Amino acid sequence: MLQKKNAVLVDGVILNGPITDSKAGEKFVEEVCKIIMEEVIRKADDVTEKVCEWRAPETLKQILDLEMRDTGESHQKLLQLCQDVIQYSVKTSHPRFFNQLYAGIDYYSLVARFITEALNPSVYTYEVSPVFLLVEEAVIKKMIEFIGWEEGDGIFNPGGSVSNMYAMNLARYKFCPEIKEKGLSGLPRLVLFASEECHYSMKKAASFLGIGTENVYFIKTDERGKMIPEELEKQVQRARKEGSAPFLVCATAGTTVLGAFDPLDKIADICEKHGLWLHVDASWGGSALISRKHCKLLHGIHRADSVAWNPHKMLLAGIQCCALLVKDNSGLLKKCYSAKAAYLFQQDKFYDVSYDTGDKSIQCSRRPDAFKFWLMWKALGTAGLEERVNRALALARYLVEEIKKREGFQLLLEVAPVIKERMMKKGSMMLGYQPHQGKVNFFRQVVISPQVSREDMDFLLDEIELLAKDL
Repeated sequence: MLQKKNAVLVDGVILNGPITDSKAGEKFVEEVCKIIMEEVIRKADDVTEKVCEWRAPETLKQILDLEMRDTGESHQKLLQLCQDVIQYSVKTSHPRFFNQLYAGIDYYSLVARFITEALNPSVYTYEVSPVFLLVEEAVIKKMIEFIGWEEGDGIFNPGGSVSNMYAMNLARYKFCPEIKEKGLSGLPRLVLFASEECHYSMKKAASFLGIGTENVYFIKTDERGKMIPEELEKQVQRARKEGSAPFLVCATAGTTVLGAFDPLDKIADICEKHGLWLHVDASWGGSALISRKHCKLLHGIHRADSVAWNPHKMLLAGIQCCALLVKDNSGLLKKCYSAKAAYLFQQDKFYDVSYDTGDKSIQCSRRPDAFKFWLMWKALGTAGLEERVNRALALARYLVEEIKKREGFQLLLEVAPVIKERMMKKGSMMLGYQPHQGKVNFFRQVVISPQVSREDMDFLLDEIELLAKDL
């Protein structure tokens, strides 16, 4: 160490004062916030704007100048990069973005994300994240009430796929607790059951957890995409005859392609009969619980052992906002996932350490995703959230009736990819398509955003006709 003229040097590095220019940083944040306000927020519901500015990958690479260099870019160059990123990104808040199971913009949730990004918290202990742990606790309690449980537990996760994996591992731990320490050796062949319309995360979770994708028995569905309970009963009996050990049934409330809701009450009967854990993947459809009119779609969900529910989908809480909710309130989540890290979860702290909920998670660093849902809920109230659900389903009903009345609308065979390409390059809207069970490509219309109107439904049909007129 050398001290000379008030400069402290260690290994050739001057340690006096900060190395960041706070004034320049603050100015940059202010100017970028103005760009975000003008180019994203104020244009969010403007149907005259494009949904996307399509460019081929190689062209876009050149526009964005993706290379990182030894020296930093100028202030103006960085502002231009921010402008370019916004310009060439898909505008998911656009009223005619129908492509995925999320869309639209909620201003309160957006502000909550601004706050959490600025504070940069990690939600594992009360001492480092007091506000956000209390918020998560309050939100989970309210979600549990809507499921219909008297008590329960839960945690917010980075995506519904992770929630489903959590539930699968939790069900296995409940079935054979010794697996946490002894591992897979010596266990019988474990088998789980899921609808053939279930989310692909079920197969991924089975692979990741060492259960094996061949041990996921996919249950047949009816013409609407709902699991057939009688087929589930057959497959459970088949597994037992094979000498396997069934431990879990994964039902779905709102399938990805058809939006089907499995008959939860009948599935719960079978689970009770055979002593199986019932998990409901309600990532998409769980928000219907908020609606007094449509909550009947999830009748019987209170009998589930665990539920995955993503408020970032139909309720617009902003990606990502995903909860795993568990009926058990005896600490099963913590028993399953706890590693008792002594540098974080000391038991002799000066406050109630039950608020240190991070040991219930497989993550260490964890985002405060519940906060954006909480602030939005505080702003809109349950009535406002219910209105969103009811309006989305009403618009979907309107579109169905209009399709029935409009001459020439039927299965579009193999033209769907061509129409999708044309709408992307035009930037007029975004609508997803896929094949399904031997059927050729068809469009999957998803209605979520409160910015969507009847006129947008009409535009959707008109635009498909226009884009396909020469096909």
